[in-house]
Amino acid sequence: MNSHGSRSHLNHKSFSFEVRHTSQEMGVSGRCGTLHLPHATVETPIFMPVGTQATVKAMTPEELWEIGYRLILGNTYHLHLRPGENLMERAGGLHRFQGWDGALLTDSGGFQVFSLTGLRRIGEDGVEFQSHIDGSKHLFTPETVMEIQRKIGADIIMAFDECPPYPSTWEYAKAANDRTHRWAERCMVAYNSAGRRAAGGWQQTLFGIVQGSCYRDLREESAKTLIAMDFPGYAIGGLAVGETLENRNAAISWCNALLPTEKPRYLMGVGTPIDIIDAVQRGVDMFDCVLPTRNARNAQVFTSRGVLNLRNAQFSADFTPLDPYCSCRVCRRHTRAYVRHLFQTNEILGCRLTTYHNLHFFYQLMAHLRDALKEGSFHAFRTAFLRDYQRWEEEEEPSEANQRA
Repeated sequence: MNSHGSRSHLNHKSFSFEVRHTSQEMGVSGRCGTLHLPHATVETPIFMPVGTQATVKAMTPEELWEIGYRLILGNTYHLHLRPGENLMERAGGLHRFQGWDGALLTDSGGFQVFSLTGLRRIGEDGVEFQSHIDGSKHLFTPETVMEIQRKIGADIIMAFDECPPYPSTWEYAKAANDRTHRWAERCMVAYNSAGRRAAGGWQQTLFGIVQGSCYRDLREESAKTLIAMDFPGYAIGGLAVGETLENRNAAISWCNALLPTEKPRYLMGVGTPIDIIDAVQRGVDMFDCVLPTRNARNAQVFTSRGVLNLRNAQFSADFTPLDPYCSCRVCRRHTRAYVRHLFQTNEILGCRLTTYHNLHFFYQLMAHLRDALKEGSFHAFRTAFLRDYQRWEEEEEPSEANQRA
């Protein structure tokens, strides 16, 4: 038994996604939905913490559950290298291996593989690469990636795609798009051949990934091609890789104008609170990003007044909470001065406290975005949030919107 009262929350329900509310505000395409998965039911829009190597760094499963998270990520590339998908299959899948009662999403490993410049070779069959750990050679094909994810056993799995770097020429992005689409077809065949089920027996849901860099014609072509394959869900990939915020928002809008409204939309690797708010406004349902956990390990905390760097000397005798308007247990108990001290002395607890706070901040941000969409107050929430978040002035109190966030 674990602290949640049972070994698993597996309900064997089929995947489904219901849009329960669509904003009626002018210029807001955001919606609220419910995502039913074998190991959890979650409300969207949702942020998913990144657990690259079978752990969300510095957090226990119980702490993630306490905050409210029910869906987190794993990484196919890293988990394939260590500890290996066969071991996880023997353990009963990644859920049991890491002691997580909620749902899991695994990415395809494509982004990591294509980031290995000089250590990989792209071919029509797939990508041959060298491990960054020991130099061993591996081959990722659409079929092997589907099999790895089947053994890992995530609730949501991703098609193998080619993520072009930014900037890319139109010709390069076009070639990457065409390869992504051919691989998507092969992923769908392998997915169907496995009965759309994990090695553990529960249903898996495969998302196709829309690519196309920042070229409108390529983004629209990619969306239309993948829609014709009838994936259960769709991701928007290849963003947050160096493009401007304006280009990113444009690409999101182009994709969401075409992607089916009855299926979930997942923006991969994005991002900052402002990025998320802008994407929710454009109709995105799901997000992941390493920022809340990575920044936390560098003594940076997200607050209602922006990001604070606790290494700064101004916090050495600051006995206020990390965020006076945050209700998390870190802010209820500890001060900026204390947490800064932990980082100055390289104490592990510092990373744990800032990570807990940052993930709580992101969870609450999503909850308030859902409320704003339902209440018809999205524009008001966004305006108030940005006004407070983009400046740090201690003599002023945050607006009511950011007191909630």
